[in-house]
Parts: sequence; structure tokens; C-alpha cells
Amino acid sequence: MVKDPKSNNFIQGMKTRRQVLGNEHVDRAIKNTNQIDARFQDFITEGAWGTLWSNGKLSKRDRSLITISLLAALGHDEELEMHFNASKNTGATFDEISEVLMHVAVYAGVPASNSALKILKRVFKESN
Repeated sequence: MVKDPKSNNFIQGMKTRRQVLGNEHVDRAIKNTNQIDARFQDFITEGAWGTLWSNGKLSKRDRSLITISLLAALGHDEELEMHFNASKNTGATFDEISEVLMHVAVYAGVPASNSALKILKRVFKESN
């Protein structure tokens, strides 16, 4: 990572990112970072993880469920799979995620929810 290690938001962001996504995922992201996406990686670590996910106004479980609903509604399947896996670290349960995806079906459309449910089944089947 290129970010100045003195930034408190960056340091906290990396800590939170590791708590939520897991060391293996974060280590892989860092290893694959190059000049093309280094600035982006710094931005999400400091902004999304250091400022938003770390602020304590919502639990990591709640943020996980919100993130899953948004990603499912928008059809961002690769990120959705990552956050289904991360839910195992945030305390969001399979049943809660399934309920969130029912809301997605009503408010964002059945196809979006159906696609997300397929990914959810695969991710949780692989973890059992």
C-alpha cells in the first residue's frame, strides 16, 4: 500500500478491513495492488473501512446486512460473494441474510434477489 502509515483513518481502516474480510482476503488484495489501483485501495481502506465501517454508529453486523442488500440490488455479484463470506466475521447469520434478500426481492426485484440467493447458497454450502 502506498498510503502514509501515519493516517489514523488508514490504520483503523486496515484493522477493520481485516476484521471483516479476513487476513487472507486483505493480504491477497495488498499483494495484487499495483500502480493502477494503489490509490483506489488506499481510498477504500481509509474512507470505507477507516471512516464508515469503523465509526461505531452501526454494528458490523448491521453494516454487513446493509452492504449485502445494496450489492444484491445493484447486481454486484463478485463483491456480494465477498460480503457473504465476510458475514461469517460480522455476526450476520444465514437466516438474517436470507431475510434481507427477501426485502431485495420486494424493493429491487426478484431477479436481483434470485441471483444473490444462488451465490449465498454456494458460499454457505462451501463453508459447511
